[in-house]
Amino acid sequence: MKPKKKVRILSIDGGGIRGILPGITLMQIEKKIQEKTQNPNKRLADYFDFMAGTSTGGILSLSYLMPNADGRPLLTAEEAVKLYLEKGDAIFDTTLRQRIRSGNCVLDEKYDAAAIEKALAETFGDTMLADLIKPCIISSYDIKNGKPHFFKQHKAHNAIYNFKVKEVARATSAAPTYFETALVKSELGSEFPLIDGGVFVNNPTLVAYSAVRTMKFPGICEFPTAKDMLIVSIGTGSKSKQYNYQKAKDWGAVGWIKPIIEIMMSASSQTVHYHLRQIFDTLSAANKADYYRLEPEVLTADAEMDNASKENLLKLKEDGLSYVSKSEVDQQLDSIVDKLINYGEEALA
Repeated sequence: MKPKKKVRILSIDGGGIRGILPGITLMQIEKKIQEKTQNPNKRLADYFDFMAGTSTGGILSLSYLMPNADGRPLLTAEEAVKLYLEKGDAIFDTTLRQRIRSGNCVLDEKYDAAAIEKALAETFGDTMLADLIKPCIISSYDIKNGKPHFFKQHKAHNAIYNFKVKEVARATSAAPTYFETALVKSELGSEFPLIDGGVFVNNPTLVAYSAVRTMKFPGICEFPTAKDMLIVSIGTGSKSKQYNYQKAKDWGAVGWIKPIIEIMMSASSQTVHYHLRQIFDTLSAANKADYYRLEPEVLTADAEMDNASKENLLKLKEDGLSYVSKSEVDQQLDSIVDKLINYGEEALA
């Protein structure tokens, strides 16, 4: 009996330079796909029908969906990770002038946006959202209108919703206090002042679930419910920090700046995971097992999302490789890859 086709969804959290961790996890998934299919040309975009990302997760998702001249994925999962390893230190590099001007991040953003904009332009060029290989949803927040702003590839055929991919990446990663607010323009010229989607939905898995529920996937399913989905949600090694009451009770606006950002990001990821687990736990045993939450760990690296020193980049890479080498994680990745293949067109053709 042929397995039922399912909508295969990838969701990646925000987390700054810690994007290396889910990047390496996905590099391992792509490697296993190639081994199991005996095809070195297979890519993540061949096995996921929909992707979602916030901040660094948004940049990774966009990287996997970039087309080359033949309409195939431009970058391998390994090449996507290299963008972080090779350009991370330049993006998160603070000059003495910037430190003085920003009052050590109190009066202005910590980093000059020129470096990240240069890196994004080199990676994505002038590719438009509508040109990406598969549907995706990337989060940001509109500070002018006071509401979430979601970039939706599946609606980008309409010029109102079409943007340059490099601007989508810039908007979703415009973390308050780290980078200045992004001002992006749609294909029609409408302007949107946007900041990092991590301020409200650092884990975009529930956003992905909600979006897919309203979509049609030809040959797979129309308006899928949870039983029609395989969801792979990947974190960035964030941990809930503990704060001392005696210190925190007297914090003012400046004292709360960094902790409140960390709390919002961590709490969002945990809450979304809780709700997805609740949704899938209502299903049959076979279907409830089709929701995966992978949490790579920061073991030796500094967990600060902007520590992109050469030394810390190497440690993040090592922590990522250490995570995927664990026997229980390796077995879980094998299970995910088997389902990605079995639930798709590739297995049914």
